[in-house]
Amino acid sequence: MNGTDPLPRLENRVVVLIGGGSGIGFEVARRVIALGGSVALGGRTASRLEAAFALLGEQARWQTVDTADPASIEAFFASVPVVDGIFTTAAEYVVGPMRELDATDAASPFESKFWGQYRVVRAALDRLSPDASIVLMSGAASVRPPAAAPAYVAANAAIEGLARGLAVELAPVRVNAVSPGTIDGNLWANRDEAARTASFAQFSADTVLGRPGREDEVADAVIHLLTNRYTTGSTLYVDGGYALR
Repeated sequence: MNGTDPLPRLENRVVVLIGGGSGIGFEVARRVIALGGSVALGGRTASRLEAAFALLGEQARWQTVDTADPASIEAFFASVPVVDGIFTTAAEYVVGPMRELDATDAASPFESKFWGQYRVVRAALDRLSPDASIVLMSGAASVRPPAAAPAYVAANAAIEGLARGLAVELAPVRVNAVSPGTIDGNLWANRDEAARTASFAQFSADTVLGRPGREDEVADAVIHLLTNRYTTGSTLYVDGGYALR
């Protein structure tokens, strides 16, 4: 890519997408391929990854991986000799008030979302190209908590801090975070309808743009961070102005 390119390009670039079999990760995969790149999809569910591969075509490959297991992550990267981009959405955790969660549940956002991404980046260090770009997945709760969930809030804030720290350590590799607000997509599709409706209504009322986001809108932001060559150590809030209220 040079200064005259009208669009960001990813020709011959390999982007690792852990959690890329569905949701935001899959939307990013579609865009990477459309811009000339290829994707290495990872996740715990083989059937989901296989279905994504069937839709994406030969510019995609997949392998199961568990971000809680360093050996599994090492095995995944053994088949990816050069990494030009990383984006990890895979995480499972419990959220809730301090008074209600035991220590294990309270730690789950750190264990899965924070340390999961940390482990992925660490395993990829020796494979990163000199101008690689890493995008970490945070959440707008880091700056404006929507409810009582202090450990989850802290984990998201820690991820944004991790992006800043890694941007210094890994330069010229670029490291940023994307921080979505409430997104109407795969994550909420499997939740209770009443809870979904209430959450969307509250988020819409609290958001400058007056609605939840879409997965494709977050994916567009991720592509920007993967391709912009002069952005590092930043957090991009894709939250409809939620953080402004």
